[in-house]
Amino acid sequence: MTDLLIGVLLSASLFALLWPFLFYPLILRALPTLPEAPVAITPPSASLLFCAYNEAHAMPEKLANIAMLKARHSGLECLAFDDGSSDGTGDLIAAQGDLVTLIRGPGRSGKAHGMKQLAARARGDVLVFTDANVLLDGDAIDNLLARYADPDVGGVLGSLHYIGADESATASVGSLYWRIEERLKDEESRTGNVLGADGSIFSIRRNLYPDFPDSVLDDLTVSMAVVFAGKRLIKARDVIARERLVTGRKDEYRRKVRIAARAWHTHVHLRPQLRQMRAIDRFKYASRKIVRWFGGIFILTGAVAAGTLAMRISPMLYMVGALAVALTIWAGVRAKSGPFAALVDIMIAYAATLQGVVKAMTGRTVTTWNPAKSR
Repeated sequence: MTDLLIGVLLSASLFALLWPFLFYPLILRALPTLPEAPVAITPPSASLLFCAYNEAHAMPEKLANIAMLKARHSGLECLAFDDGSSDGTGDLIAAQGDLVTLIRGPGRSGKAHGMKQLAARARGDVLVFTDANVLLDGDAIDNLLARYADPDVGGVLGSLHYIGADESATASVGSLYWRIEERLKDEESRTGNVLGADGSIFSIRRNLYPDFPDSVLDDLTVSMAVVFAGKRLIKARDVIARERLVTGRKDEYRRKVRIAARAWHTHVHLRPQLRQMRAIDRFKYASRKIVRWFGGIFILTGAVAAGTLAMRISPMLYMVGALAVALTIWAGVRAKSGPFAALVDIMIAYAATLQGVVKAMTGRTVTTWNPAKSR
Protein backbone atom coordinates (compact mmCIF):
# COMPACT_ATOMS: atom_id res chain seq x y z
CA MET A 1 0.00 0.00 0.00
CA THR A 2 1.50 3.35 -1.06
CA ASP A 3 1.74 6.35 1.22
CA LEU A 4 -0.86 8.10 -0.95
CA LEU A 5 -3.41 5.30 -0.48
CA ILE A 6 -2.72 5.20 3.24
CA GLY A 7 -3.25 8.95 3.45
CA VAL A 8 -6.49 8.71 1.47
CA LEU A 9 -7.76 5.93 3.76
CA LEU A 10 -6.89 7.94 6.87
CA SER A 11 -8.50 11.11 5.48
CA ALA A 12 -11.63 9.25 4.38
CA SER A 13 -12.00 7.62 7.80
CA LEU A 14 -11.70 10.96 9.60
CA PHE A 15 -14.12 12.58 7.15
CA ALA A 16 -16.71 9.82 7.72
CA LEU A 17 -16.36 10.09 11.50
CA LEU A 18 -16.83 13.84 11.42
CA TRP A 19 -19.62 13.84 8.82
CA PRO A 20 -22.65 13.41 11.16
CA PHE A 21 -21.33 15.91 13.71
CA LEU A 22 -19.67 18.61 11.60
CA PHE A 23 -20.27 18.53 7.85
CA TYR A 24 -23.89 17.32 7.92
CA PRO A 25 -25.00 20.06 10.39
CA LEU A 26 -23.29 22.70 8.26
CA ILE A 27 -25.21 21.53 5.20
CA LEU A 28 -28.50 21.55 7.13
CA ARG A 29 -27.91 25.14 8.25
CA ALA A 30 -27.50 26.19 4.62
CA LEU A 31 -30.89 24.75 3.61
CA PRO A 32 -33.97 27.01 3.48
CA THR A 33 -36.64 26.93 6.17
CA LEU A 34 -39.88 25.11 5.39
CA PRO A 35 -42.51 27.01 7.42
CA GLU A 36 -45.57 25.47 8.98
CA ALA A 37 -49.04 26.58 7.87
CA PRO A 38 -51.45 26.37 10.84
CA VAL A 39 -55.18 26.80 10.43
CA ALA A 40 -57.85 27.56 13.03
CA ILE A 41 -59.04 24.20 14.37
CA THR A 42 -60.22 22.66 17.61
CA PRO A 43 -57.22 20.98 19.28
CA PRO A 44 -57.30 17.21 18.64
CA SER A 45 -57.84 14.71 21.44
CA ALA A 46 -54.86 12.72 22.66
CA SER A 47 -53.93 9.35 24.16
CA LEU A 48 -50.71 9.00 26.18
CA LEU A 49 -49.12 5.55 25.87
CA PHE A 50 -46.17 3.89 27.64
CA CYS A 51 -44.80 0.40 28.27
CA ALA A 52 -43.12 -0.71 31.47
CA TYR A 53 -41.05 -3.62 32.71
CA ASN A 54 -39.77 -3.69 36.30
CA GLU A 55 -40.05 0.08 36.71
CA ALA A 56 -41.51 0.05 40.24
CA HIS A 57 -38.90 2.56 41.42
CA ALA A 58 -39.96 5.03 38.71
CA MET A 59 -43.73 4.51 38.98
CA PRO A 60 -44.61 6.84 41.89
CA GLU A 61 -43.05 9.82 40.12
CA LYS A 62 -44.42 8.72 36.72
CA LEU A 63 -47.96 8.32 38.05
CA ALA A 64 -47.80 11.67 39.83
CA ASN A 65 -46.68 13.23 36.54
CA ILE A 66 -49.62 11.65 34.72
CA ALA A 67 -52.03 12.90 37.40
CA MET A 68 -50.69 16.42 36.90
CA LEU A 69 -51.11 16.15 33.12
CA LYS A 70 -54.67 14.84 33.44
CA ALA A 71 -55.56 17.62 35.87
CA ARG A 72 -54.64 20.08 33.12
CA HIS A 73 -56.22 17.97 30.34
CA SER A 74 -59.31 16.20 31.63
CA GLY A 75 -59.83 14.48 28.28
CA LEU A 76 -56.32 13.02 28.12
CA GLU A 77 -56.52 9.23 27.84
CA CYS A 78 -53.61 7.34 29.44
CA LEU A 79 -52.79 3.71 28.75
CA ALA A 80 -49.94 1.52 30.00
CA PHE A 81 -48.70 -1.96 29.06
CA ASP A 82 -46.99 -4.06 31.72
CA ASP A 83 -44.61 -6.47 30.00
CA GLY A 84 -44.67 -9.20 32.66
CA SER A 85 -42.99 -7.21 35.44
CA SER A 86 -41.86 -9.18 38.49
CA ASP A 87 -41.44 -6.20 40.86
CA GLY A 88 -45.06 -5.10 41.18
CA THR A 89 -44.97 -2.39 38.51
CA GLY A 90 -48.37 -3.42 37.17
CA ASP A 91 -49.92 -3.45 40.64
CA LEU A 92 -48.70 0.09 41.30
CA ILE A 93 -50.36 1.28 38.10
CA ALA A 94 -53.58 -0.64 38.77
CA ALA A 95 -53.80 0.81 42.29
CA GLN A 96 -54.36 4.27 40.80
CA GLY A 97 -57.84 3.30 39.63
CA ASP A 98 -58.94 5.02 36.44
CA LEU A 99 -55.90 7.31 36.22
CA VAL A 100 -54.29 4.88 33.76
CA THR A 101 -55.86 2.06 31.78
CA LEU A 102 -53.57 -0.93 32.37
CA ILE A 103 -53.04 -3.81 29.96
CA ARG A 104 -51.07 -6.72 31.38
CA GLY A 105 -49.01 -8.80 28.98
CA PRO A 106 -48.89 -12.59 29.30
CA GLY A 107 -45.12 -12.45 29.89
CA ARG A 108 -42.10 -10.93 28.17
CA SER A 109 -43.25 -9.92 24.70
CA GLY A 110 -41.37 -6.66 24.15
CA LYS A 111 -42.12 -2.98 23.79
CA ALA A 112 -43.15 -3.12 20.12
CA HIS A 113 -45.81 -5.73 20.94
CA GLY A 114 -47.00 -3.73 23.93
CA MET A 115 -47.26 -0.45 22.02
CA LYS A 116 -49.32 -2.14 19.32
CA GLN A 117 -51.74 -3.36 21.97
CA LEU A 118 -52.07 0.14 23.40
CA ALA A 119 -52.44 1.84 20.02
CA ALA A 120 -55.23 -0.56 19.07
CA ARG A 121 -57.20 0.46 22.17
CA ALA A 122 -56.47 4.19 22.14
CA ARG A 123 -59.25 6.58 21.15
CA GLY A 124 -57.38 9.88 20.83
CA ASP A 125 -56.85 11.61 17.50
CA VAL A 126 -53.17 11.88 18.38
CA LEU A 127 -51.11 9.09 19.96
CA VAL A 128 -48.41 10.38 22.33
CA PHE A 129 -45.63 7.88 23.05
CA THR A 130 -43.31 8.08 26.02
CA ASP A 131 -41.25 5.85 28.34
CA ALA A 132 -42.00 4.66 31.85
CA ASN A 133 -39.11 6.65 33.35
CA VAL A 134 -39.77 9.88 31.44
CA LEU A 135 -41.56 12.88 32.94
CA LEU A 136 -43.33 15.54 30.86
CA ASP A 137 -43.47 19.23 31.67
CA GLY A 138 -46.91 20.60 32.51
CA ASP A 139 -47.43 22.44 29.22
CA ALA A 140 -46.02 19.63 27.05
CA ILE A 141 -49.39 18.29 25.88
CA ASP A 142 -50.76 21.76 25.04
CA ASN A 143 -47.65 22.68 23.07
CA LEU A 144 -47.56 19.33 21.28
CA LEU A 145 -51.20 19.36 20.17
CA ALA A 146 -50.90 22.96 18.98
CA ARG A 147 -48.49 21.86 16.24
CA TYR A 148 -51.20 19.70 14.68
CA ALA A 149 -52.98 22.89 13.58
CA ASP A 150 -50.96 22.47 10.38
CA PRO A 151 -52.79 19.75 8.41
CA ASP A 152 -49.52 18.73 6.74
CA VAL A 153 -48.01 17.80 10.11
CA GLY A 154 -48.44 14.10 10.77
CA GLY A 155 -46.08 13.69 13.72
CA VAL A 156 -44.44 15.82 16.41
CA LEU A 157 -41.34 15.03 18.47
CA GLY A 158 -40.56 16.62 21.79
CA SER A 159 -37.25 17.69 23.33
CA LEU A 160 -35.57 15.36 25.80
CA HIS A 161 -33.62 16.97 28.64
CA TYR A 162 -31.35 14.57 30.52
CA ILE A 163 -30.80 14.72 34.28
CA GLY A 164 -27.56 13.68 35.99
CA ALA A 165 -24.98 14.56 33.34
CA ASP A 166 -22.30 15.20 35.98
CA GLU A 167 -22.62 11.86 37.77
CA SER A 168 -20.08 9.95 35.64
CA ALA A 169 -18.06 10.14 32.43
CA THR A 170 -20.59 7.81 30.81
CA ALA A 171 -23.42 10.17 31.72
CA SER A 172 -21.40 13.21 30.59
CA VAL A 173 -20.68 11.68 27.17
CA GLY A 174 -24.30 10.59 26.84
CA SER A 175 -25.50 14.09 27.65
CA LEU A 176 -23.13 15.68 25.10
CA TYR A 177 -24.17 13.21 22.41
CA TRP A 178 -27.83 13.90 23.07
CA ARG A 179 -27.42 17.69 22.96
CA ILE A 180 -25.86 17.27 19.51
CA GLU A 181 -28.69 14.95 18.51
CA GLU A 182 -31.31 17.45 19.66
CA ARG A 183 -29.74 20.26 17.62
CA LEU A 184 -29.62 18.06 14.53
CA LYS A 185 -33.31 17.25 14.93
CA ASP A 186 -34.07 20.97 15.28
CA GLU A 187 -32.33 21.66 11.97
CA GLU A 188 -33.96 18.69 10.25
CA SER A 189 -37.37 19.87 11.45
CA ARG A 190 -36.74 23.42 10.26
CA THR A 191 -35.86 22.17 6.77
CA GLY A 192 -38.67 19.62 6.39
CA ASN A 193 -38.67 16.29 8.18
CA VAL A 194 -36.91 14.82 11.18
CA LEU A 195 -35.75 11.34 10.17
CA GLY A 196 -37.00 9.19 13.03
CA ALA A 197 -37.91 9.63 16.70
CA ASP A 198 -36.75 8.03 19.94
CA GLY A 199 -39.20 6.65 22.45
CA SER A 200 -38.89 9.32 25.15
CA ILE A 201 -41.50 11.68 23.67
CA PHE A 202 -43.07 11.73 20.21
CA SER A 203 -46.53 11.61 18.69
CA ILE A 204 -48.39 10.86 15.47
CA ARG A 205 -51.91 11.13 14.12
CA ARG A 206 -53.67 7.88 15.05
CA ASN A 207 -54.73 7.18 11.45
CA LEU A 208 -51.06 6.97 10.42
CA TYR A 209 -50.11 4.23 12.90
CA PRO A 210 -48.58 1.37 10.86
CA ASP A 211 -48.51 -2.39 11.20
CA PHE A 212 -45.11 -3.94 11.95
CA PRO A 213 -43.48 -7.05 13.44
CA ASP A 214 -42.55 -7.22 17.13
CA SER A 215 -38.83 -7.45 16.30
CA VAL A 216 -38.42 -3.88 15.03
CA LEU A 217 -37.67 -0.65 16.89
CA ASP A 218 -41.21 0.63 17.29
CA ASP A 219 -40.38 4.33 17.79
CA LEU A 220 -38.35 4.48 14.56
CA THR A 221 -40.92 2.44 12.62
CA VAL A 222 -43.93 4.41 13.83
CA SER A 223 -42.37 7.85 13.37
CA MET A 224 -41.09 7.03 9.88
CA ALA A 225 -44.64 6.07 8.89
CA VAL A 226 -45.40 9.80 8.98
CA VAL A 227 -42.71 10.54 6.37
CA PHE A 228 -43.78 7.59 4.22
CA ALA A 229 -47.35 8.93 4.25
CA GLY A 230 -46.18 12.24 2.79
CA LYS A 231 -46.78 14.20 6.01
CA ARG A 232 -44.26 16.25 7.98
CA LEU A 233 -42.47 14.85 11.02
CA ILE A 234 -41.36 17.89 13.04
CA LYS A 235 -39.78 18.66 16.41
CA ALA A 236 -41.20 21.04 19.03
CA ARG A 237 -38.60 22.57 21.35
CA ASP A 238 -41.27 23.58 23.86
CA VAL A 239 -42.52 20.01 24.35
CA ILE A 240 -40.10 19.00 27.08
CA ALA A 241 -39.52 15.56 28.57
CA ARG A 242 -37.00 14.74 31.31
CA GLU A 243 -35.13 11.50 31.95
CA ARG A 244 -32.20 10.38 34.10
CA LEU A 245 -29.02 9.37 32.29
CA VAL A 246 -27.43 5.92 32.51
CA THR A 247 -24.25 6.29 34.58
CA GLY A 248 -22.76 2.76 34.36
CA ARG A 249 -20.62 1.69 31.40
CA LYS A 250 -21.95 -1.88 31.35
CA ASP A 251 -25.56 -0.71 31.38
CA GLU A 252 -24.90 1.81 28.61
CA TYR A 253 -23.00 -0.73 26.51
CA ARG A 254 -25.82 -3.28 26.69
CA ARG A 255 -28.38 -0.56 25.92
CA LYS A 256 -26.51 0.61 22.82
CA VAL A 257 -26.02 -2.94 21.53
CA ARG A 258 -29.74 -3.62 21.92
CA ILE A 259 -30.81 -0.36 20.27
CA ALA A 260 -28.35 -0.73 17.37
CA ALA A 261 -29.40 -4.32 16.69
CA ARG A 262 -33.05 -3.40 16.57
CA ALA A 263 -32.35 -0.23 14.56
CA TRP A 264 -30.58 -2.20 11.83
CA HIS A 265 -33.33 -4.82 11.80
CA THR A 266 -35.81 -1.96 11.45
CA HIS A 267 -33.77 -0.46 8.64
CA VAL A 268 -33.97 -3.73 6.70
CA HIS A 269 -37.73 -3.93 7.33
CA LEU A 270 -38.27 -0.34 6.11
CA ARG A 271 -35.81 -0.44 3.20
CA PRO A 272 -38.43 -0.62 0.39
CA GLN A 273 -40.18 2.49 1.75
CA LEU A 274 -36.91 4.28 2.50
CA ARG A 275 -36.00 4.01 -1.18
CA GLN A 276 -39.21 5.83 -2.11
CA MET A 277 -38.49 8.90 0.03
CA ARG A 278 -37.53 12.25 -1.44
CA ALA A 279 -33.83 12.74 -2.11
CA ILE A 280 -33.42 15.24 0.75
CA ASP A 281 -34.94 12.79 3.23
CA ARG A 282 -32.76 9.93 1.98
CA PHE A 283 -29.75 12.22 2.45
CA LYS A 284 -30.79 13.06 6.01
CA TYR A 285 -31.44 9.43 6.89
CA ALA A 286 -28.07 8.26 5.57
CA SER A 287 -26.20 11.10 7.27
CA ARG A 288 -27.71 10.84 10.74
CA LYS A 289 -28.20 7.08 10.94
CA ILE A 290 -26.29 4.86 8.51
CA VAL A 291 -22.98 6.74 8.74
CA ARG A 292 -23.14 6.62 12.55
CA TRP A 293 -23.96 2.92 12.68
CA PHE A 294 -20.66 2.14 10.98
CA GLY A 295 -18.55 4.64 12.91
CA GLY A 296 -16.69 1.77 14.61
CA ILE A 297 -15.41 0.61 11.24
CA PHE A 298 -14.17 4.10 10.39
CA ILE A 299 -12.26 4.18 13.69
CA LEU A 300 -10.66 0.82 12.92
CA THR A 301 -9.67 1.76 9.36
CA GLY A 302 -8.36 5.12 10.54
CA ALA A 303 -6.30 3.47 13.30
CA VAL A 304 -4.83 0.93 10.87
CA ALA A 305 -3.98 3.66 8.36
CA ALA A 306 -2.42 5.89 11.05
CA GLY A 307 -0.40 2.98 12.43
CA THR A 308 0.80 1.92 9.00
CA LEU A 309 1.78 5.45 8.10
CA ALA A 310 3.65 5.89 11.39
CA MET A 311 5.52 2.61 10.85
CA ARG A 312 6.58 3.66 7.35
CA ILE A 313 7.85 6.98 8.68
CA SER A 314 9.67 5.51 11.69
CA PRO A 315 9.26 2.33 13.76
CA MET A 316 10.05 4.43 16.83
CA LEU A 317 7.19 6.80 16.00
CA TYR A 318 4.88 3.81 15.70
CA MET A 319 5.97 2.45 19.10
CA VAL A 320 5.61 5.81 20.82
CA GLY A 321 2.14 6.30 19.29
CA ALA A 322 1.00 2.80 20.22
CA LEU A 323 2.24 3.27 23.79
CA ALA A 324 0.47 6.65 24.05
CA VAL A 325 -2.80 5.10 22.87
CA ALA A 326 -2.45 2.18 25.29
CA LEU A 327 -1.75 4.48 28.23
CA THR A 328 -4.68 6.73 27.30
CA ILE A 329 -7.04 3.76 27.21
CA TRP A 330 -5.65 2.39 30.47
CA ALA A 331 -6.11 5.75 32.19
CA GLY A 332 -9.60 6.16 30.76
CA VAL A 333 -10.73 2.71 31.90
CA ARG A 334 -9.55 3.40 35.46
CA ALA A 335 -10.90 6.95 35.65
CA LYS A 336 -14.49 7.77 36.57
CA SER A 337 -14.40 11.25 35.08
CA GLY A 338 -12.20 13.54 33.01
CA PRO A 339 -11.12 13.63 29.35
CA PHE A 340 -9.52 10.15 29.28
CA ALA A 341 -12.65 8.54 30.73
CA ALA A 342 -14.81 10.45 28.26
CA LEU A 343 -12.63 9.28 25.35
CA VAL A 344 -12.96 5.66 26.46
CA ASP A 345 -16.74 6.04 26.76
CA ILE A 346 -16.91 7.42 23.21
CA MET A 347 -14.94 4.40 21.95
CA ILE A 348 -17.20 2.06 23.90
CA ALA A 349 -20.28 3.68 22.36
CA TYR A 350 -18.94 3.15 18.84
CA ALA A 351 -17.98 -0.44 19.64
CA ALA A 352 -21.39 -1.23 21.11
CA THR A 353 -23.21 0.26 18.13
CA LEU A 354 -21.10 -1.69 15.66
CA GLN A 355 -21.60 -4.90 17.64
CA GLY A 356 -25.35 -4.38 17.59
CA VAL A 357 -25.41 -3.78 13.84
CA VAL A 358 -23.27 -6.86 13.16
CA LYS A 359 -25.50 -8.86 15.48
CA ALA A 360 -28.56 -7.84 13.48
CA MET A 361 -26.80 -8.54 10.17
CA THR A 362 -26.19 -12.12 11.28
CA GLY A 363 -29.89 -12.61 11.86
CA ARG A 364 -30.03 -12.02 15.61
CA THR A 365 -32.26 -9.40 17.18
CA VAL A 366 -33.67 -8.35 20.56
CA THR A 367 -37.38 -7.99 21.32
CA THR A 368 -37.34 -7.43 25.09
CA TRP A 369 -35.48 -4.95 27.29
CA ASN A 370 -34.34 -4.49 30.88
CA PRO A 371 -34.23 -1.10 32.60
CA ALA A 372 -30.71 0.14 33.37
CA LYS A 373 -29.81 -0.34 37.06
CA SER A 374 -27.49 2.67 37.05
CA ARG A 375 -30.11 5.16 35.86
